[in-house]
Amino acid sequence: MKDMTFGQYYPADSPVHRLDPRTKLLFVFFYIIAVFFIESFLGYAAVALYIAVIIIASKIPFKTVLKSVRAVIFILLLTMLLNLLFYREGEVVFAFWIVRVTGAGLKFSLTMALRLILLVAGTAMLTFTTTPTALTDALESVLKPLNIFRINVRDFALIMSIALRFIPSVREEADRIISAQKARGADFDTGNIVRRARAMLPVLIPLFVSSLRRADELALALDSRCYNLSDKRTKMKVLRYKTADLGAAFYALIFVGLIIWDRLFLTGIAGRII
Repeated sequence: MKDMTFGQYYPADSPVHRLDPRTKLLFVFFYIIAVFFIESFLGYAAVALYIAVIIIASKIPFKTVLKSVRAVIFILLLTMLLNLLFYREGEVVFAFWIVRVTGAGLKFSLTMALRLILLVAGTAMLTFTTTPTALTDALESVLKPLNIFRINVRDFALIMSIALRFIPSVREEADRIISAQKARGADFDTGNIVRRARAMLPVLIPLFVSSLRRADELALALDSRCYNLSDKRTKMKVLRYKTADLGAAFYALIFVGLIIWDRLFLTGIAGRII
């Protein structure tokens, strides 16, 4: 829990932090689409280089970004294992009893793992470089056309922002509960999986109760400040696009265009090279 960094804001004075949050939000949207277009290892290497440039420009340590990937390591390993066992196409490279591992299955497992790592690292950069308040304003601004369909975009943006804000809060609360239980003699580090799961029950129950209490207190705070009283709310900081935002958006469009070009024209060439 201490190493989980996803959803946290990393304060720094960098060009990426100073970008308009709407620019970063739209970049993440197109970035996710572009990652699913990649089919070659050469394309994944290009995306990894692209993310590395953004990390360097944002002045965020690579170790911090890797910690966000560590949070999904179990899902990553489980996905690779399932793909290895159930992907039947291609030439068999290893067989034992009912287990058959094919070359195509091994390649597919690696590509899925790389895709998941790049998705987590890229989306984590949004929360690392954008405050929850700025992210809420960006969501509300980008989704404002949905008001035509009578969808309350403001409340939806607030819910997403609160969810991201509660991730580090729940982590800190869980860490305090675990420390208190260890002080009372609880053991979370020994035994088999079943025993460790049972040992987590004294942590999960108070954590669940504490989360409900936090939500109730937050609801009271919103009501006491007349949050939903008026539909025309003003903002202390009005979002405005700058020249740097236009440059970043153009850079992102070039990146997406190259990925699509790789998918449509260069996949066969890259496959022969790899």
